[in-house]
Amino acid sequence: MKLLLDSTLCQGYGLCREPAPELIDLDDFGYARLLETSVPPAGEDAATAAVAACPNSALRLGK
Repeated sequence: MKLLLDSTLCQGYGLCREPAPELIDLDDFGYARLLETSVPPAGEDAATAAVAACPNSALRLGK
């Protein structure tokens, strides 16, 4: 499973980082920056929560 970010949709709310700080960081302006694209099995729940927290659907899970 991979975490994918469409940076054109990110509005810098930073809501995605809270459930998955090991996968997502925020830049100086609050925009998401992926630390890891491959999601380890132990991080699948956090990645799913991060995707759900994004109000603009900038994050998604893929293969």
